[in-house]
Amino acid sequence: MCGICGIWNYRTGEPVDRDLLRAMTESIAHRGPDDDGLYFDDAAGIGLGFRRLSIIDLSPAGHQPMSNEDGSVWTVFNGEIYNFLELRPALEARGHVFRSRTDTEVILHHYEERGAEAFADLWGMFGLAIWDARERRLTLARDRVGKKPLYIYDDGERILFASELKAILRDRSVPREVDSSALAEYLALGYVGSPRTILRGVTKLEPGHTLVHDGRRAVRRRYWDWLPAFEADERVSEDEWCDRLRHTLREAVRARMISDVPLGAFLSGGVDSSAVVAMMAELSDRPVKTFSIGFADQAFNELPYAREVARHFGTDHHEYIVEPESLSDLLPRLVYQMDEPFGDSSAVPTSYVAKIARQQVTVCLSGDGGDEALAGYPRYYRALLSLELDRVPSIVRRVGLPLMAALLPKHLWWHWLAHRQLLPPDARYAYGMQTFFGGQAAAVLAPEHSRCVETVPPFLMRAQRRAAGLDYLSQIQYVDGVSYLPEDILVKVDRTSMWHALEVRSPLLDHRFLELAARIPARLRLRGMREGKYIFKRAMRGLLPDVVLDRPKQGFGIPGRRWLKDDVPAFVHDVLSERRVRERGLLRPEGVAELLRTRLRPESTLWPQVWSVLVLELWCQAYLDT
Repeated sequence: MCGICGIWNYRTGEPVDRDLLRAMTESIAHRGPDDDGLYFDDAAGIGLGFRRLSIIDLSPAGHQPMSNEDGSVWTVFNGEIYNFLELRPALEARGHVFRSRTDTEVILHHYEERGAEAFADLWGMFGLAIWDARERRLTLARDRVGKKPLYIYDDGERILFASELKAILRDRSVPREVDSSALAEYLALGYVGSPRTILRGVTKLEPGHTLVHDGRRAVRRRYWDWLPAFEADERVSEDEWCDRLRHTLREAVRARMISDVPLGAFLSGGVDSSAVVAMMAELSDRPVKTFSIGFADQAFNELPYAREVARHFGTDHHEYIVEPESLSDLLPRLVYQMDEPFGDSSAVPTSYVAKIARQQVTVCLSGDGGDEALAGYPRYYRALLSLELDRVPSIVRRVGLPLMAALLPKHLWWHWLAHRQLLPPDARYAYGMQTFFGGQAAAVLAPEHSRCVETVPPFLMRAQRRAAGLDYLSQIQYVDGVSYLPEDILVKVDRTSMWHALEVRSPLLDHRFLELAARIPARLRLRGMREGKYIFKRAMRGLLPDVVLDRPKQGFGIPGRRWLKDDVPAFVHDVLSERRVRERGLLRPEGVAELLRTRLRPESTLWPQVWSVLVLELWCQAYLDT
């Protein structure tokens, strides 16, 4: 895992500013502390920068930027390709000469053979750039599900790209203007969906896409989509589905255990991370190193389950208890690391578990993706339940629901439920994914930004409409697969792990596993509207302890309301003081004051709204004030 960046002055052809590219590269040194490199082609006006975290072939032969044999094609590559050994013999047979054992060199030569079509053949995670001097063409590419990031700024004269936004902002001429629509989307969802970013003019390359720039125009193209895989195969028995799930997961784990550095696993005690550890234990000749995070508040503490799994498989187990006292010190640094405002508070424990893991290993496997692939979230059966409620006589719904929405306090869950049920079925799931709902966001945003608030985020609605031909469960799983998964979960994992120079690999996000899961009939993914991951749990029965398979689903959350109200209240009120909020001009001071007054009450479940505006102000301090 590494960090990449680059500049191409495609309109003028002027040589790249060496000091600027060096500063961009140094800003992402945490992603690759082992080595760095720069490449300049002054005649073409291009420069590439690289920071290396050595995983495969630790020798100097793995140095980047890397070129082909004659120096006509160059690349900087962040990620891991798991089938590079399978691709290499055919390339050697066609006369390509290799100077290393790296996957990077395989990408280079495969590109020479297939051009931009090459990326569909790669199994793994990547954000990369390839400069083809012969064709005077820059190609950027991102892996199928968005594990590795790639930011882009193109002002019509030049293009800048980087693994992290902070690298692009090393160029002081890049505008730091907050996009009002992106700001509204952030309050709604806790993130800004690709290709947009929080800053006007800066974009992200979408997962499963390439961008090819020939100096005249840039063309983005999708090379992979999860959607076509959703074709249920009713001919396969439950036993056969179980066999296929176990086999595909085992092979995905096997591929991700290839490493020339120490390797371990995140272990939450849930089904997904436990299944990954089970396969690792089966494939390893030594105890697997496992790492878990817990809380003193037992309502959020999963350590007893993690310990049971660790004991069951005889792992070398390590734990850490997260304390709130360090929040005021950690959060500003974490917010800076995340690049954009990021409202998911589970970034805090994720950062801690990455930190303790890095003390012993360089690579960790995780269970990310299992809930999206196999319908594990409780919100899936709540969404299906909302369709069942449509059977209630229409007169009751027309009268009762508006009455509930009008009379119930806005900080209560039932108020949200009534509003959601009034929407058309294809808008309800997207509405329910929000942290701030339309009226709530408008009450907090300053007037010039509140005009951009939508009842349902268009980013989610576009995804649901793409999947309109599927059954409802598959629709909303697809929505999560192109929104919440890449824009929240994978951003969290990438930024927090790379902050500590730790590579995280996710076997359940192997595209072959995702495509297999999509072919399983919906009734086996979610049984009886209550039992999520039914078929996967059945496949794991006998491999995992029953206590793990039979426990209720528990999200990876923090005791946030108590932390914000009881443990660090002075920090919260200082960051969100009336003076600060008024001077910033993004939010309404009276709206923020109302949040602090009502959202931290014991009966309110909406404390994440306070977290989101707290993060927003800290982000502004880090990225707009410096």
